[in-house]
Amino acid sequence: MKIAHLGHSTIYMELADQTRLIIDPFIDGQLNENWQPANLKVDYILLTHGHSDHVANVFDLIRHQQPTIIAVAEIANFFAKLGQKVHGMNIGGGFDFPFGRVTMTHALHTSSLEYDGAVHYLGNPAGFIIEADNKTFYHAGDTAEFMEMDLLGEDFDIDFACLPIGDNYTMGPKQAARCAKRIKAKKVLPIHYNTFPVIEQNPQNFIDLLTAAEGLVLPLGELYEI
Repeated sequence: MKIAHLGHSTIYMELADQTRLIIDPFIDGQLNENWQPANLKVDYILLTHGHSDHVANVFDLIRHQQPTIIAVAEIANFFAKLGQKVHGMNIGGGFDFPFGRVTMTHALHTSSLEYDGAVHYLGNPAGFIIEADNKTFYHAGDTAEFMEMDLLGEDFDIDFACLPIGDNYTMGPKQAARCAKRIKAKKVLPIHYNTFPVIEQNPQNFIDLLTAAEGLVLPLGELYEI
């Protein structure tokens, strides 16, 4: 399992069977052209919720390919009406895809999208546990801290986690560091910070708060093997 951080909360993943996934595509426009939506090929798009800073590039990606969108039922239904292939899920459920198992986790946030002149309610926000290539990867989505994170640490042996640290819209560094301990993650990548002035953070402050997990900041656009 290899991943690349493409900015904000966007994670690209390549698996041993050549399956390519992207989570919450809102790709940094300064990355090289290979990473830009017009050129990037993916087999699955996973969406944690409907806000524009997590789905904006979906519309670009589906112009030149037909990946399957994995998301909560309301988001799946929204994209199905646009003619897209979808797989709807809901909180607490899991499904065995050809590439591995995906479990949808709880997240404390909101979810809506302004599209075609209207605001669309898009169900509950979520996170994802992906089990593939004998690794377990957790993307928390946009969330505050919540007590059920303890259960994630009990139910899954999490090799790598992506946790938001930006504060204001999500939990901040202190809460995210505590969550890293609660989910018992081995390695943690901070996400959802510095994209906008209101969520400016020094990721090293988060890393310094970690007590068990290894914290790391990945250079944008560089593949990292978990």
